[in-house]
Amino acid sequence: MILNLLFWVLLFILFYTYFGYALVLWVFVGLKKVFGQRQISLESDSYEPEVCLFVTAFNEKDYIGQKVNNAFSLDYPKEKIQYVWVTDGSDDGSPEMLEQVKELEVYHQPERRGKMHAMNRGMKFVKAPIVIFSDSNTVLGKQSIREIVKCFSNPEVGCVAGEKRIVQKDEEAAAGAGEGLYWKMESWIKRKDWELNSAVGAVGELFAIRTELFEEVETDTLLDDFIISLRIAQRGYKIAYAPNAYAEETASLNVKEELKRKVRIAAGGIQTIMRLKGLLNPFRDGLLSWQYFSHKVLRWAFAPPALFLLFIINLLLVVNSNNWTVANLYATVLYLQVLCYIAAAFGWYFENRKVRMKALFVPYYFVMINYASILGIVRYAKGRQSVNWEKSKRAG
Repeated sequence: MILNLLFWVLLFILFYTYFGYALVLWVFVGLKKVFGQRQISLESDSYEPEVCLFVTAFNEKDYIGQKVNNAFSLDYPKEKIQYVWVTDGSDDGSPEMLEQVKELEVYHQPERRGKMHAMNRGMKFVKAPIVIFSDSNTVLGKQSIREIVKCFSNPEVGCVAGEKRIVQKDEEAAAGAGEGLYWKMESWIKRKDWELNSAVGAVGELFAIRTELFEEVETDTLLDDFIISLRIAQRGYKIAYAPNAYAEETASLNVKEELKRKVRIAAGGIQTIMRLKGLLNPFRDGLLSWQYFSHKVLRWAFAPPALFLLFIINLLLVVNSNNWTVANLYATVLYLQVLCYIAAAFGWYFENRKVRMKALFVPYYFVMINYASILGIVRYAKGRQSVNWEKSKRAG
């Protein structure tokens, strides 16, 4: 009985995390439109406040030229943009390169103390009412600033999440195929979250907040974008989602590099859950609490161990019943899991031999990111995650 109960609980967690929540969102958003509930208005195209384009960088010499040119090409009045760069710890010549561009405000210190410390320090120099955070290795869409400020024309919005897009290539490695699909699905869910109530967090590649809402964040924070955006949501503001404000970047060079990135994100996810425990109280945060639990907490903390535990519990059930026929539901589910892991193994095999087979890269990527999440949970529990970002290599 215990094995049966565990099996169904684990299966439900996985189904709800990866399919069920998206389905429920789709239904709720549809019902909201049918019953004509008020949508947050974002119609003020004439709203054109001053903004600050804020970039933190550590040894990003190879991307600085591209990023600066991209920033100057954005469709927004240049006299209304404050360009702030914080380059703590950079010793590759990038601060000197930036200081040659007179339009930029460059704040550099030799000591490297992590991204969050740099953000806390740099925010003291922001003069504009809206600050737009962006990574140095991303390229922003031309209309990104306009799409972001349009959202801020409504006083209910305290944060705006842009869209992260992975540059797709004809012949992708497993990391590119899997990461591209992941972010397409994530963007769809984020859009529905916003249409229903509020997006759940933002990504560091591109997000913006009202400057007055910024509060200094603990300097050991790993996922600054989530902590900053969700704390603003906890204060009663909405996180808008602006899909036409986007940041493009290439995928990780390979699965090894993506694994390194996902382990850190997983450790940061657990840290976020611990620091935002109050957001799990539905009596205080209502719908946002359910969205946060369904979209983030389950995916960060429950689904990864559930995935691997399900296989063990499922195998024990079939062995105990000694019924290996497809008529046995448990046996059928076990065979489906075995097929998934076989496909992932072939994906790993072909990836290592640089044979491009996208159909196999997706299950490989799925198993890999869940494995990375387990490693991240363990790393956080042991307190071994450094606050300093170890950059993952990106595809050219």
